[in-house]
Amino acid sequence: MIPKYREQFNQEFSQEKYQQFKEILKQKSGLEPDFRISESPIFLTKGFEHQLIDACESIIDQIKALPSETLEKAIPENCKVPNDTKQPHFLTIDFGICKNDNGDIEPQLIELQAFPSLYAFQKIFEETFCEVYPFLHEIRNKMPHEEFKKYLQEVIIGEENPENVILLEIYPEKQKTAIDFVFTEKLLGIKTVCLTKVKKEGRKLYYENDGKLVEIKRIYNRVIFDELDRIPDLITEFDFREDIDVKWITHPHWFFKVSKFLLPLLKHQFIPKSYFLHEFPEGEHLENFVLKPLFSFAGSGVNLNPTEEVTAAIEDKENYILQRKVNYEPIFKDINGEFSKAEIRMLYVWRENDERPVLLENLGRMTKAAMVNVDFNKKDAIWIGSSNAFFGEE
Repeated sequence: MIPKYREQFNQEFSQEKYQQFKEILKQKSGLEPDFRISESPIFLTKGFEHQLIDACESIIDQIKALPSETLEKAIPENCKVPNDTKQPHFLTIDFGICKNDNGDIEPQLIELQAFPSLYAFQKIFEETFCEVYPFLHEIRNKMPHEEFKKYLQEVIIGEENPENVILLEIYPEKQKTAIDFVFTEKLLGIKTVCLTKVKKEGRKLYYENDGKLVEIKRIYNRVIFDELDRIPDLITEFDFREDIDVKWITHPHWFFKVSKFLLPLLKHQFIPKSYFLHEFPEGEHLENFVLKPLFSFAGSGVNLNPTEEVTAAIEDKENYILQRKVNYEPIFKDINGEFSKAEIRMLYVWRENDERPVLLENLGRMTKAAMVNVDFNKKDAIWIGSSNAFFGEE
């Protein structure tokens, strides 16, 4: 979409530089990323960036205008947690890079979450691209590293001592996102703690550090609450549903409240029409829609070609949506002359006293398959996997 930068990157690219890029990430973190790193960034115009931000600002307005009782309908009864907050601390909004009926490239909303993503990793990722390809400095994210760090500190640590703040995950060392946990620890000085290691005494929670118990006052929560029931033989000292003396960053309810549940309620030029499965109108044609479960992670359960037999067999239709298909356009040219498609995730944080969230960074995902998931690509494909978007000329 910006030929000048695409051509320069492709000319400068080599497998040696790709290995150097991955090695720098490994040196900075001490870990190999457990997901595929794309060889290339995504180059997009400033005009496309303006479209993304316009859509995001509209979505934020619409979420703010929704009655709290509407949002609360999304929370499953068995996932009710005390001490909800008036707004989430995070907002991530995913768009496909698509071609419309007029042949124009535009963003189309795919999904959204009030749940943290790879904030710390993406900043390092962007900086590493600039280290290996110095010409990218001229179109990099304008937010300085220290300002980025300050926003995350204010949201995650607040007024507490970092020692009393933890990143909470279940078996963090086994998560694909473990490299982000390491970068978060380095950036903020907090510990990553497994849910099974948290101690409880009365209403207070603790973790062990260098042989002593340390009180937990704020939890940077990375646990997908409704997935805990699927882990066999899980033993923990506290339950999310208990009334405890901690501040959730962000509160578990927001994972449900800002999710695919909202898609049928949102309207914008860049938001595909969506319906709850049980409300799908007779005038629409099933072949034009994608079937998605409301609460799933990493694309699990998505059906790109639903049939009437499939939808009729679903008993809990209120927990599924049908979203109008969009056409991801393969416009990102690799060194072999082949083209990749992409999604971009806009990463916002929402400080507690702010009226609106602040855009910090973006996350890109590239593919040559029907779904933006590396597992669906050919094993020898390039220009696929996790990436970062740079916005250049109009």
